[in-house]
Amino acid sequence: MTAAQADLAGVRSEFTRSIRIDAPRVADGAAIWRIARDSGVLDLNSSYSYLLWCRDFAATSVVARDTSSGAEGTPEAEGTPIGFVTGYIRPERPEALVVWQVAVDRAHRGKGLAGTLLDALTRRVTEEQGVTSVETTVTPDNTASDRMFHAYTERHGATLEREVLFDGDLFPDEGHQPEVLYRIGPLTT
Repeated sequence: MTAAQADLAGVRSEFTRSIRIDAPRVADGAAIWRIARDSGVLDLNSSYSYLLWCRDFAATSVVARDTSSGAEGTPEAEGTPIGFVTGYIRPERPEALVVWQVAVDRAHRGKGLAGTLLDALTRRVTEEQGVTSVETTVTPDNTASDRMFHAYTERHGATLEREVLFDGDLFPDEGHQPEVLYRIGPLTT
């Protein structure tokens, strides 16, 4: 077991009692939108798009729910969303999961939850849909995402290739940094 795997295993045991990871539901769209908005680093999509994402891409996305506040049998026991990963299967490369956004609520950051969510999602889509690689984009100033995807690559014994996908001047909003494509694979679960 690598150091990154050991660190993540410790985090997972910490969350085992109060965190549940599953597919998002349409009712989670508003909470996911708020988590993305409050992240301070993600390009925020419309609230409507998060509702659609939870409906149309639930099979390639995950949400973490905090179940600590609800008594069994109550709606709160279902869990409040505290983090998510949205993704889709790339039509031109059906073996590739494109990770669109990863975000964790501020109160739960720094505990490895984003990596745990990413591992859970890729484990599911690898088994159910035959995914063998992950693609995502990261801006040069997003060091947290860069670290997370490097650690993910190490945990899965994969390689990471990077290239600029979209130069900053392609974006209509002024000052947008380039989006660097990360290709990670082949995955080992």
